[in-house]
Order: sequence, then structure tokens, then C-alpha cells
Amino acid sequence: MSDVVEVLVVGAGPVGLSLAIELGRRGIACGVVERNDRVGYSPRAKMTNVRTREHLRRWGIAETLRRASPIRDDYPADVVFATRMGGPLLARFEGVFSCGQAPNDLYAEGAQWVPQYTLEEVLRAHAVSLPSVRVEFDTALEGFVEDEAGILATVAHPSGARRRSIRARYLVGADGARSSVRKLIGARMQGDGGYAANLNIVFRSSRLAALNAHGPALMYWMINEDVPALLGPMSDDGLWYFIATKIGADVDPVAIDIPALIRRSTGLDIDVEVVGADPWVARRLIADGYRRGDVFLAGDACHLHPPFGGFGMNMGVGDAVDLGWKLAAMIEGWGGAGLLDAYETERRPVHEWAIAEAVANYATVGNQLARPGIEAEGFLGEATRREVGETILVQKIREMRSLGVVKGYCYAGSPIIVPDDTEPPPRHSMVYEPSAHPGCVAPHLWLADGSSLYDHLSDGFSLLVLDAGHEAVVTALQAAAQGIGLPLRVVRPGDPRLAARYEAPLALIRPDQHVAWRGSELPMDAPVLLDVVRGASEAGRSRPAERATAAA
Repeated sequence: MSDVVEVLVVGAGPVGLSLAIELGRRGIACGVVERNDRVGYSPRAKMTNVRTREHLRRWGIAETLRRASPIRDDYPADVVFATRMGGPLLARFEGVFSCGQAPNDLYAEGAQWVPQYTLEEVLRAHAVSLPSVRVEFDTALEGFVEDEAGILATVAHPSGARRRSIRARYLVGADGARSSVRKLIGARMQGDGGYAANLNIVFRSSRLAALNAHGPALMYWMINEDVPALLGPMSDDGLWYFIATKIGADVDPVAIDIPALIRRSTGLDIDVEVVGADPWVARRLIADGYRRGDVFLAGDACHLHPPFGGFGMNMGVGDAVDLGWKLAAMIEGWGGAGLLDAYETERRPVHEWAIAEAVANYATVGNQLARPGIEAEGFLGEATRREVGETILVQKIREMRSLGVVKGYCYAGSPIIVPDDTEPPPRHSMVYEPSAHPGCVAPHLWLADGSSLYDHLSDGFSLLVLDAGHEAVVTALQAAAQGIGLPLRVVRPGDPRLAARYEAPLALIRPDQHVAWRGSELPMDAPVLLDVVRGASEAGRSRPAERATAAA
């Protein structure tokens, strides 16, 4: 890596690599340092949701991830609740998380069940293919100093060897829950420190699939009083994950007989080869600030929550997309002084909503659902299982069908969004109502030629022209954009359905596919409107964050 970059990213997980891709696509010199010797080892996140996959489509690697998945495309996207893998069925949800390849006008890409380490490798390969991106493993951040010339960071091998300095204009901590960048800038996590201890296990079994009484599914919840747990496939060749949700905080994972634990929970006499074990504690935490000077936090470095609903990693990718285009705008010279302040303004409410949903989902896990007599024979057992099954169908559906959280968030109220006289659509965790209200994700549509509307949008701003007769506005915005160097593409889809879908003949779409403005006539002069959306308007400018100093 060159010792001078525009942006230094700490952490080569999905968030850091996504940020590198956003910058690298625009030719921004970006360095990524990662203290580990490779991309992730454990599956951790397993759901790449529709919004993240829409970004992958924009980057040109959605199909690459689909082909790389160790789980076949036609694997049923179901979630099973049962007492054990060989015990009675309690409830089943089919087609969860908007998985699948069937075209849908709500989104351009269906969600995909894929281990995080597979996603990370696809992201890494794409990032390093971009000429302006360099990724270094076995390289840890030791400290940095921020001065008038920018940021001078010290990095070294985790052992302390090969120490050197890197000069950067911006530094981003995408280094996870134990973020060193967060500690160096003095940001603090606030919220609930821990709910319960859990144990993630990855194992191989050649017999589990054949002995499973409930057919293929992405996830099996085993509801019993003995060893309640979650279980699911990580590949088509016998690799599984297992999450024990009733492990005492004082239990040493090394001392647990893991094969015996899995056999007890599943109720099956199966072969178990343990690949890895990873204890974790569910937390609800959010940083008291995402920025100090020109240093930023993204992903788990600034928000943590229970992994129920599949929001965490995907929110981090969203952070990278939001921050990435804004950093690029500043480096390219067309971004205004208030643009980077809008990062936290826009993302924090998204995090707070998703965290609340995840905590609500975590409130009903196998520990809470199990009842005395749930595995009993006869009338008592049948009645208990029927009652628990009905409870599951009511209480867990919001976790299985959460498209409202995934795509329904809105940046209305952001200082870099131009409001109109309408109200944003009502927020609902399950129901996603496509809306072009300023701040919302631009409504998707499959066009007559088989392409997605999103395929026609640019990495800069896009002006959708959905009805004739507004050329004066188009010309004014083009001229204003050219005058300040703001990248603007005029897109004329020629689909009469879009004007009704957007409820306006014109819509200005940001690089992250959020609506910045819509209307038929400009509510202000074109240069003034563009000043708002690029963070150069005094009205939308907040007080600059104080500069930070952190040393090794």
C-alpha cells in the first residue's frame, strides 16, 4: 500500500470492503488495513438482504455472490420451529426474508442466504480488482494524529513488527464491536451491555440432513426445555451452524462437550465434527457519536444489537454506501461543508429502528417459547405444542418478513434532502410501501426491456425525467451541476407507470439511490437546490465536529 491515501479504512469485513468498493469505483485512493490474516473465519451474518444485494448489483457482483454460495439457488427459504430435529413440528414459515430470484417490483434483487465469509471473499476480490484500492492483512492500527494536513496513522503487524506511517485525508473505523478507532476518538457505546450468553458452533455432520424429520430449511428453531437452540445449513455438503441460546455467562465453552450438546438438542444420534466455537453476548448499544473531525465510525463499531432479523451486517453495508459517496464528493471537490455531518444525521435513526426490532425479536427465542409438557405424549403434549405453535406464528412473523425495515427507512428531515409538502409513508416493520417521498429509497420497477430502473442510475446524481414538458427544469439543473462539477445523469426510462409511482414528473436521485428532491417545478433556483443536496447550503449546515487527536 502507498503510504499516502485519500481514505484509510480500518477493518476488512463487509463494511470496510464495501466502503473501499464505493470509493474505488470512483477512482478514490483507498487503503484498507486488517489485523487478521484473511477475511472472516466464522459465518456470523448469514442473510444478505435485498437492500445489500441491490448494492451488489450496482457494483456488478450480485451474480458473483450467487454463484459463490455454498447453498444451491433453489434451496427452500423456510424457517422451521420444532421441539427437536427429530421431534414434532410446531410452526413453519415459507419464503422468508424476501429470498429468491423471482422478479419483484419492490426490489431489484432478492435476499440470499450465504455465510458472511463467502460474502467477504467476493467483496475482497472485487475491491482489490479496483486500481485505486489496496487491502493489507496482518496490519493493525496502533494510533493516529489528526492535524491540519490530515491524518497520520501508525500501523504495524499485530506483533508490533513492520511499523510504519500512512498519511490520509479521512480515517474510517469499520473494525467491529471492539473497535480500536472508537476507543481512540473517545466515542462511547451507550445502551444495554448484555442480555444473555450464547454460543455459536460450526460443525460437520454427514447424517444430519438425512435424519432431519422436517425437510430442507434455512433455519431450525429447536424449542425444548433441555437445550433450546437454532440450527441451519452453511453448505450443501454437511456444514452446519448451531447457536445454543441457554448457556450460562460463567460457562467456559472449552469445557462443554459440544457434540453431546448438539445431539441432546437435536434429539438425533449423529456424527459431529466441531469446526469452531464462538461465544457471544447479545447487546443493545449505539455510539454517542459517529464522527470526530475527519474520523468516522461505521458498522458494528458504532451500533450493536442481537442478531435476530438479519439487520446488523446489512446496516453496516448501508453505512458504507452512505459515507462512501459523501467522502468521494468531498475528495472530488463538489461536496459542501455540511455533507459529512449528514452521515450520522441520516444513519442514526435507521440504526435505532433496526436495533429496536432486533431486540423485540430477541425477546422471543427458544428459551421463552419452551413450556412444561411441550414434548409430552398424549393430549397435554398436543395442546401445549398447538398453543406454542400459535404463539410462534403471531410473535415471530415480524422477524421473518421485515421488508419494511430493510427498504422502508427514510431520510426525511435530513438537511441535505429537499422536502415537499407531503408526509412520508407510515413506518411498518413488515410492510414496505414504495414511495418517492424525499429521503426514501427510490421506488424500483422492472422495465419493458427486462432491466431494473436501478440499472440506469449512476454513481453520481441521476435526474429521472418521467413526463415530457419540463425541459426548462432539466436544462437548469444540468447547467447548475456542470458549473460546480456535480456528476449528474439525465435518465428517461420511457415507462408511463413511473410518473404515478413517483407522483411527480421529475425526481433527483442521490448516488445511494435515495430521493433528494421530486416535483414538477423547482422550489428554488437550481444552484440553490443543488447546494442543499450537496451539503453546501448554510441552512443545512450544522456545526463542524471538533477535530480529534489520538496517539498510540
